[in-house]
Amino acid sequence: MSIFKELGLSQAIVDSLIELGYEQPTEIQKLAIPQILGSKDDLKAFAQTGTGKTAAFSLPILEQIDTSNKNTQAIILSPTRELAIQIAKNVNEFSKNINSLKTIAVYGGANIEEQIRPLKRGVHIVVGTPGRTLDLIKRRVLNLESIQWLVLDEADEMLNMGFKEELDKILESTPKTKQTLLFSATFPREVEAIARNYMNKPIEMSAGQKNVGADSVEHEFFQVTDRNRYPALKRIADVNPDIYSIVFCRTRRETKEIAEKLIDDGYSADALHGDLSQAQRDLVMQKFRTKHLQILVATDVAARGLDVNDLTHVINYKLPDQTENYTHRSGRTGRAGKKGISVAIITSKERNKLKPIERKIQKQFVQKQVPNGKEICEVQLYKLIDKIHDIEVNEKDIKDYLPDIYEKLHELDREELIKKFVSIEFNQFLSYYKDARDLNNSDAPNDRRRSGDESLTRFYINQGKMDNLTPARLIGFINECLRKRDVEIGQIEILKSFSFFEIDKNFSPDVLEKMNGADFNDRSVIVEVTSKPKGGGGGRRRSSDKGGFGRKDSKFKKNDDYKPRRKSPAESGGRRKRR
Repeated sequence: MSIFKELGLSQAIVDSLIELGYEQPTEIQKLAIPQILGSKDDLKAFAQTGTGKTAAFSLPILEQIDTSNKNTQAIILSPTRELAIQIAKNVNEFSKNINSLKTIAVYGGANIEEQIRPLKRGVHIVVGTPGRTLDLIKRRVLNLESIQWLVLDEADEMLNMGFKEELDKILESTPKTKQTLLFSATFPREVEAIARNYMNKPIEMSAGQKNVGADSVEHEFFQVTDRNRYPALKRIADVNPDIYSIVFCRTRRETKEIAEKLIDDGYSADALHGDLSQAQRDLVMQKFRTKHLQILVATDVAARGLDVNDLTHVINYKLPDQTENYTHRSGRTGRAGKKGISVAIITSKERNKLKPIERKIQKQFVQKQVPNGKEICEVQLYKLIDKIHDIEVNEKDIKDYLPDIYEKLHELDREELIKKFVSIEFNQFLSYYKDARDLNNSDAPNDRRRSGDESLTRFYINQGKMDNLTPARLIGFINECLRKRDVEIGQIEILKSFSFFEIDKNFSPDVLEKMNGADFNDRSVIVEVTSKPKGGGGGRRRSSDKGGFGRKDSKFKKNDDYKPRRKSPAESGGRRKRR
């Protein structure tokens, strides 16, 4: 008897799983499926990325759906359209042997009329992003009065993207008798707050320890200067000829730039980011899944919901602001019991960012040296020799050419022939890496400077660690104020009683207008433009530094209690707003 059958699933679903190649349930599936089938209690479940969370919540729901009732009975909310599409695809695969069961994915960026038509005909399960789901509710096309199951998948990311207001309104449209299921790979404080606000005495279960990295993933870092970050990335790729990797960048702009550089340098690479249309994203992902691409350069948001197996490496071109995002990133490799490597490319100033990640994943990073030219050439040469040795010869197709080839090469002995053949294939590589310089963390004074991204404006905000501000909460607040979720956000620096953040300079007027005076943490927010610190650091400036952050009298005090000088009425051209 199938183990899935023993969990309480019907033969129709078990047959679908067998056809899909599912042999053994994962730990989270063993725990969650019987719980959801046998109880109406709310459930808060933790499982690492790649451990089968989608099947864990969708299979027991499918088991209980009443297909004779055309009303929508389950709503699954996810932060991105990629994840929504992937979940809907999985649900359709799991339910292929259940007659008349209807599932649809609803998300922004697609024709809403094409989503409305099937909803009017009747859909049992809706998988959607919060924005599009709320839009359909407001149009009175999506009715959630008959909802029995509400699934919040990757709830922390929904908050990070500023979907709190949408979540509140969607949940108001659902009956109190529903069963709420919250699944996540990480459980930061924001997710715990969701559980308190949206769930009724939830059962908690965990497949593995919360926020801990997978045992099958090794964590490495390479320490270089900022200007050597891209050359180091290339060498990491070159020393791993069979690399199949996602390279994570922090912004869409950086993602596009790195992908374009890799393509120009001859690598099999492409980018995945928010500026692509759905058709473009589908094409990139199809090429990556079929391994016509070796390297996919992506942002955290764009990579959510990617269902890709056998990744050899996850490369952090820049470390994320949130340690939870590192867990999401590294969880893309080392799946299904296979080994994987998570790499961080850092500067000396970023070394202290590894410690909180190590505490979170309960593993140590191992420092590796960026390979030199000789090491790379050696690896590539032996890879070429192995390829020649293992290639299958099709004599039927080449036999007519062999006599002439033998005649042309008859003067060459075996050793000369091998040398010439290898040189044809390898001279370009040898030439490129001849006299290659050492990239490992040269801390010369000129290398300490950071050029700064002129496309981003740096802001001060009067909220900090004392206000329980985190990068996730700040990003969510920015998105809520601007009512946009595709704004480029750069470096975030959370200090004791204030913080700094960078944002696309085109949105600077909106930031000043919409964030100033807004209520956050029961305080009126003050946001001001500051200058970028010299030396690029994220660190604190000395009190003796002059001209700090665009003001002659700006200084950091020892307690981080930075208070920017407010303009007088005469300076600002009008009366100051009372706070």
